[in-house]
Amino acid sequence: MAAEEKWKSLASKQPREAEGAGEQELWVPLGRQLAEAGRFAYAALCAISLAWLFPEDEQSSFRTEFTEGFVKWLDLPEAVLPAMTAFASGFGGEGTETFVQILLKDPTLKENPVVITQDLLSFCLRDGYYDARARVLICHITWLLRIPLEELKALEESLLENLREQKEEESETAEVSRKKKERSKKLKRCLLIGLATVGGGTVIGLTGGLAAPLVAAGAATIIGSAGAAALGSTAGIAVMASLFGAAGAGLTGYKMKKRVGAIEEFEFLPLTEGRQLHITIAITGWLCTGKYGSFTAPWSSMLHSSEQYCLAWETKYLMELGNALDSLLNGFVSMMAQEALKFTVLSGIVTALTWPASLLTVASVIDNPWGVCLHRSAEVGKHLAHILLSRQQGKRPVSLIGFSLGARVIYFCLQEMAQEKDSQGIIEDVVLLGAPVEGEAKHWKAIRKVVSGRIINGYCRGDWLLRFVYRTSSVQINVAGLQPVDLDDRRMVNMDLSSVVNGHLDYMKQMDMILKAVGIKTKECQLEEKGSRSLLSPQAKKSEQAAGSEARGEEDMAREEDAADGEALPAGHTHCQHSSSHLLGETNFPCPASSHSRDSREQAAGKGAD
Repeated sequence: MAAEEKWKSLASKQPREAEGAGEQELWVPLGRQLAEAGRFAYAALCAISLAWLFPEDEQSSFRTEFTEGFVKWLDLPEAVLPAMTAFASGFGGEGTETFVQILLKDPTLKENPVVITQDLLSFCLRDGYYDARARVLICHITWLLRIPLEELKALEESLLENLREQKEEESETAEVSRKKKERSKKLKRCLLIGLATVGGGTVIGLTGGLAAPLVAAGAATIIGSAGAAALGSTAGIAVMASLFGAAGAGLTGYKMKKRVGAIEEFEFLPLTEGRQLHITIAITGWLCTGKYGSFTAPWSSMLHSSEQYCLAWETKYLMELGNALDSLLNGFVSMMAQEALKFTVLSGIVTALTWPASLLTVASVIDNPWGVCLHRSAEVGKHLAHILLSRQQGKRPVSLIGFSLGARVIYFCLQEMAQEKDSQGIIEDVVLLGAPVEGEAKHWKAIRKVVSGRIINGYCRGDWLLRFVYRTSSVQINVAGLQPVDLDDRRMVNMDLSSVVNGHLDYMKQMDMILKAVGIKTKECQLEEKGSRSLLSPQAKKSEQAAGSEARGEEDMAREEDAADGEALPAGHTHCQHSSSHLLGETNFPCPASSHSRDSREQAAGKGAD
């Protein structure tokens, strides 16, 4: 409800020329209400950010198309296009903070800079296609403007809520004739500016399959004549299920009906009941009898999105593996021996001769099920890649998180997607925990093409069990779950979880703590946030806002001093803390796209200083 009220208060402040001009006139995008200097700074900020976020050659067409479309969206003169193209090609990064200040000083944004997030979301959804790269850009611009990322989430959720309500109202045929004009005005007040200006395509795409389809003949009273015309066209009908997949079923509508190669089981289980413009898929690494006998058990506290799924795969083999792991650790290997093994792994002197003879004699207990699951996880990952490429989930950003063999599923999914065309703009963030995959950076380079946001590698240096199953490989082999991946890319984030994870089994047992450590919101975090808000009195909230404004002013002064000293950082490298709580943008002022490995940060800072 709070999100809806925020939405309506935002919408109520917008100009209402269209209401007085009749149904045939459509809204003007919010961005066009800025002064010309503000619009130029807005476009330049987006172009510079695109160049920093997606500098690869294969991303050049996306940068160009986005920039050209955005210049038209803001109704800027064509004469500025060469400058914007140059910004999108990597020039002018040093002007980021200048453009931020120009934009924030625009009269339209003085009271409410969230207008920019709202407008950018409208632009990115104009075709009923929410590209993962576009969402990463929105998060980055939102952070640059010192806007809490929660504002974006509120806008996304409110958009769905408003559209769903309008769709349900339309299905009430008994009251259609009496409420036509009321619904029309309500849409104009409450929906994102610009959705109707693209012919109503997004309005239909967002709600495709969620309720009874709109009838083209009556749609003119809701989205205007231009929207009705688009509805009646082939293109308009094609985008009806754009964002949520065929018939709106999404991933819950998919279940493997026959065996595919070596795969016997592959199904998506819902973790939440909600709907969202971006989704999260969690992948479990093994199963065991008792508390953790289900795929959903480790993820019960996760709340990264309102729409979350868990992949159920190869139950029989994962259960065998889990029971083998349990037998090995609780039966054959004493706690004292495990601590000794942990120290040995940490010392880095592990060879085939250093493993205890008692452990080697029972190695077959783990080797056989591990080998089977190792092979099947790769096959499941490749199958998942083709499911995502087919847009079974609709045209929405997807985040993937998995531990152990679940992380291996994700790794092979990304590798498979990287070999296919049209694989960009689907995956937003990926989190691999204790991944039993190659840790050499060269094997991870291809993944950069597929992932738009962050590639988080969570590892534990003392995970002796993971090292043990790789004992027959070369001594020099690097395992991602044991060490950082030295990939020089802003996407790469290495998280040492040794203080949270004592052994491989902890990836399942300590998942709640691990999620918090890597910056993923949990249900407990949400309750804490709600509690802290409710405890504040209105006067305290005003004081908190004033303190935030004062801190923001001090930060601005610090930035200006840095710029004067010639130490300004390029786009995305503005001052921020790179703690784990910032990695996935769950705090008040996140730095969602600028969290990367230490080496990458040092190199970027060096470039900025030059």
